[in-house]
Amino acid sequence: MVDLHLKPNMAISNVSSIPSPRSNFRKPDVPSNDNTALSSSAHRLSYEHYLRLPELSRLWTDRDFPEWKSEPTVKPALQALEITFRLVSHVLSDPRRYSDTSEWKRRLGSLCSRQLEVISSLLQDSDSGIPVADLGSTRGVLVRERSSQEVWRLDGSADTFLSRTSESSLLPRLAAWEKSSSFAQSVSFQIESLLHSCPFTLGLGEPNLAGKPSLEYDLIVRPTALHSLKKRCHSEYSKNQENDVLFTIHHVLESWLCTCRELLREIGSKIELKEWSKAASGCWLLERIWKMLSEIEDLHLMMDPDDFLRLKSELAIKSSSGPDPFCFRSAALLEVTNMSKNLKHNVPNVLGVEVDPNGGPRVQEAAMRLFHSSQRGKGDKSGRLHLLQAFQAVEGAVKKFFFGYRQLVMTVMGSLEATGNRGLVGMESSDTLSQMFMEPPYFPSLDAAKTFLGELWQCELNKSSSSSSLKQ
Repeated sequence: MVDLHLKPNMAISNVSSIPSPRSNFRKPDVPSNDNTALSSSAHRLSYEHYLRLPELSRLWTDRDFPEWKSEPTVKPALQALEITFRLVSHVLSDPRRYSDTSEWKRRLGSLCSRQLEVISSLLQDSDSGIPVADLGSTRGVLVRERSSQEVWRLDGSADTFLSRTSESSLLPRLAAWEKSSSFAQSVSFQIESLLHSCPFTLGLGEPNLAGKPSLEYDLIVRPTALHSLKKRCHSEYSKNQENDVLFTIHHVLESWLCTCRELLREIGSKIELKEWSKAASGCWLLERIWKMLSEIEDLHLMMDPDDFLRLKSELAIKSSSGPDPFCFRSAALLEVTNMSKNLKHNVPNVLGVEVDPNGGPRVQEAAMRLFHSSQRGKGDKSGRLHLLQAFQAVEGAVKKFFFGYRQLVMTVMGSLEATGNRGLVGMESSDTLSQMFMEPPYFPSLDAAKTFLGELWQCELNKSSSSSSLKQ
């Protein structure tokens, strides 16, 4: 994540004149100091302008399929996968001899696998109404020119279905390019394997051995419109190869943050409906996405130090331009972080108690009773227990993200950047990133309940040991 404070030749006055389209980004909380707030707003605006986020957010938020309720969650995830294919194209066409192409391919292959795992979970949880290719959609007529459609009939079945390969995605093109054919083949097999429990497949050239219908990938993802955003507003930096890489990494990151935000809203709705098991599944998925965000950020480690630091100077990427770490120039990251923290407000509802207005340990005692109950596998108690466990798993993933991010900044830019150019004395406690992962527990009642439960079992063990000694 970078803070882009654009140089004078890209003045903020010019940026602010650009009309801002509708966006789902909620304006994050900023300090009350007017000068600080204005500075933070200017930096966020520069960051969004560099990445063309308003245009990208339109592709995330357009409701092309009103009957598909999960579209706001699934679409950005599929678009993040498609943007990853663009990153593969950038890396493999890099003419620099000193680029570590083999490690890039390994990391991007791993990232594709993680994304496909999450997408598979999202699609399995998706409601009806998801658009798939069938004979009805083509009225039984297949296009002859440049057609990627085939009508299949499985042995022993009278049913026919339409198998379609995307015509706009980059993955089939990567499969036809000698440099990337092995990579694309590996991803195709991953799609086949990781989506085996889904009732449909992506339609990106995977084997589709089960004969499942394909998603309307091109209509959902809109790869042509998505890749048109790779043409940046700042052409003066196009000669630096790392500019393309930086730009694309952050498109992947922001797309997954959009999915995170929608997933958190779905989790809140499930909790209100007391669907504890479904809310728990959503939280476990959220934890996996936070871990994947760390993996996306770690791609910055692969950027050449000299080329990246030159780009950093050209774009005036710096951490001393405000009170917050520069990762918070992303409004989406700040919002998703706050929403993840605010899961703590659901704990009393999950436990079925109200917070004691006098500050008593009512919530903690309810948590201990649930954790220690011999009936915790009956009724909806197991769902409540799993949800509370998933809450704390999300907390761990969030703190790991910011700890890893701080270490990443130190590695890529130097230790002074990670501490906001403060003095080295006491930096562990003074910089905001350190405070993010050294915060007190988000769920103090659950933390205290487990602490006392541990003490209870220790006392029971001591009593048992004492009784055994007396008998001897």
